[in-house]
Amino acid sequence: MTTAADDLVKMSELARRSGVPAPTIKHYMRLELLPGPSERTGRNMAWYDPAMVPRIMAIKELQRSRFLPLDVIKQVLDGADKPRDNERVAAAVARVLEETERDAEFTAPQLVAMGVDDREIRALRRMGLIEPREVDGQLLFSGADVELLETIKTARALGLSPDMLPVSILVDYIRAIQTLVQTELMLFRKGVLPLAGERVDDLAEVATRLSERLVVLLRRKMLLPTLRQLFDDAGSDTPREDKS
Repeated sequence: MTTAADDLVKMSELARRSGVPAPTIKHYMRLELLPGPSERTGRNMAWYDPAMVPRIMAIKELQRSRFLPLDVIKQVLDGADKPRDNERVAAAVARVLEETERDAEFTAPQLVAMGVDDREIRALRRMGLIEPREVDGQLLFSGADVELLETIKTARALGLSPDMLPVSILVDYIRAIQTLVQTELMLFRKGVLPLAGERVDDLAEVATRLSERLVVLLRRKMLLPTLRQLFDDAGSDTPREDKS
């Protein structure tokens, strides 16, 4: 006779396989980004479908690496006509992000030994910009989190002090990036997804890689003209000397 445990898993196992803490997974469920338990065998015993793991990982990657709020992720995942396409798109995006991230993992003491300021590690964690995963009771930082910390460390080494460039200003970056990424994903959902057919996986990966390149190129093209416009605007605001 087949039991729940033969096909389903406990929350602890779901967390272990996905690398996402159980409280976070439960939070996703409360927001209806994930389904609830597939079966309950007791008041405090719930069993879950292990097929949820790729979706959990995809949600986490969109939240952490793209700084998307959960309500936006839910809109994107719920926006397609075919529910299965939502999961395929999210999984494809997660694969691209995972491929482009570094594999190395570091503990906080190791990062500090490398020159990262421990105070900035704590500040970024409080802001939710970096989120280590817990393995055997130890917190490990990886991927975009490490790259962000190393970028800040490099900025400090080159003379941009915390007074000049406090990590708190990253909140302004996040607001701008959230708008950009929301637009990007909505355009994909409305333009590509309805016509993708069975090519959803491939086209989602292509679009994700393309968008990374486009953002870099468009920023490069806009930087100098925008800077000149700012200078012009500042000059026009300067009161002219009265020569009368």
